[in-house]
Amino acid sequence: MKTYLQYITILLITTLAACSVSKDIEKPAPVLPENFRDAADTGSKGIATILWRDLFTDPSLQELIDSAIVRNYDMQIAVKNIESAQLVLSQTKHAYLPDVTLQTGVTLTRPSDNSLNGISLSQFLGRSYLEDYTMGVGVSWEADIWGKIKNQKAIALATYLQTAEARKAVQTNIVANVAKGYYDLLVLDAQLSVAKKNILLNDSTLNMVRLQFAAGQVTELAIQQTAALRLAAVQLVPQLQQEIALRENALSILTGALPGAVDRKIVLDKVSMPVNTATGIPSEMVSRRPDVKREELALVIANAQTGISKANMYPSLSITAAAGINAFKASNWFSIPASLFGSVAGSLTAPLLQKKQLHTKYEIAKVDREKTVIRFRQSVLTAVGEVSDALARIRYLKEKQVIVAERREILQKATYNAGLLFRNGMATYIEVLTAQGNVLQSELEAYAIKKDQLTANIELYRALGGGY
Repeated sequence: MKTYLQYITILLITTLAACSVSKDIEKPAPVLPENFRDAADTGSKGIATILWRDLFTDPSLQELIDSAIVRNYDMQIAVKNIESAQLVLSQTKHAYLPDVTLQTGVTLTRPSDNSLNGISLSQFLGRSYLEDYTMGVGVSWEADIWGKIKNQKAIALATYLQTAEARKAVQTNIVANVAKGYYDLLVLDAQLSVAKKNILLNDSTLNMVRLQFAAGQVTELAIQQTAALRLAAVQLVPQLQQEIALRENALSILTGALPGAVDRKIVLDKVSMPVNTATGIPSEMVSRRPDVKREELALVIANAQTGISKANMYPSLSITAAAGINAFKASNWFSIPASLFGSVAGSLTAPLLQKKQLHTKYEIAKVDREKTVIRFRQSVLTAVGEVSDALARIRYLKEKQVIVAERREILQKATYNAGLLFRNGMATYIEVLTAQGNVLQSELEAYAIKKDQLTANIELYRALGGGY
């Protein structure tokens, strides 16, 4: 019997091997530039290879990032997705094993007395009912001729790797968002300090205008305009404090904590821009970015699904077997070897008319596979664009920062000179108010530009696939 089954299996495999299952599409080579646009340094060791702890050295910021990586709920869900995919992957390792079932049954049949079975039971057994007691083991196994199980394992592995890349992507975004949120708070702190300092300057100017009014040198209009300018600076304080509270709440939630104050042991002026802004070559970025890797793995899944759809159109070979004990009396149920039974069967099942459903599913799978290739290329193009955008911001913000710093220095000198001239009666209060308003705006703008520079560097780090 064993030799006969082996012969049938070999014959079937040899006969069906003439058919061909769909071939995989190789990973497309993305169109990449030799260097990123506006890249000043394309050294082999790009900024993305730096550990986030070495890039963000502020202890308070490191503590926030650590907390977010552990406690952020998006990260926790990503970890659970990995655990789920790991279980599926482990299960596929047993896919080649046969299905084994334990079957136990007791049947009591009472045929009609006028039926053939009823008359036979009455004549031969002297009773009107039939008992049947069965206990056995069933085995079912399908030969993986067309690689369906192999493709299912490939899908499980690629899906598991996708969840790992998804976790990396979540961590990259968490690191970038926490850093940006923290630096936003430092910028708001600096702007609040400028607003408070400007209020003191306006208080001094208002006192001088009042003295001049008392001496009859200016009208009441001068007091009103000076007081209005002071209130404009005062108004900034609650506005900035509100922004600080909202940013602290958002940052706390991002780190998995209840909304509250965020500890900051450093001021914005002590924060320096990253020295290393090297990007590396574009191909390194493609191999590092988690979202691009996920699309690359999606092609593996699409290839496997196409193979399964194609294999479903071909015949399948199944072998079943059963063995156990059977008796029509309970007293003889476990009488061995008299109650033993066994059976072996092989079947070849081929779809004939399925309303073209299997062929349509196969064609859809091929289209989906081509869509996956397009999405992969799109993800690469998007990644290159994000890096180039960050580099452009870094370059032109640096030029803008030089201009704003020079303008700020000039306006600070102008404010000082306007105050001296005003005290000596050589300048009007309008000139003083204009100078003070200009310097306030220039200082706020200078801090806003530094915030944009920090954000651009963080975005470059994220776009290159750093942070995990």
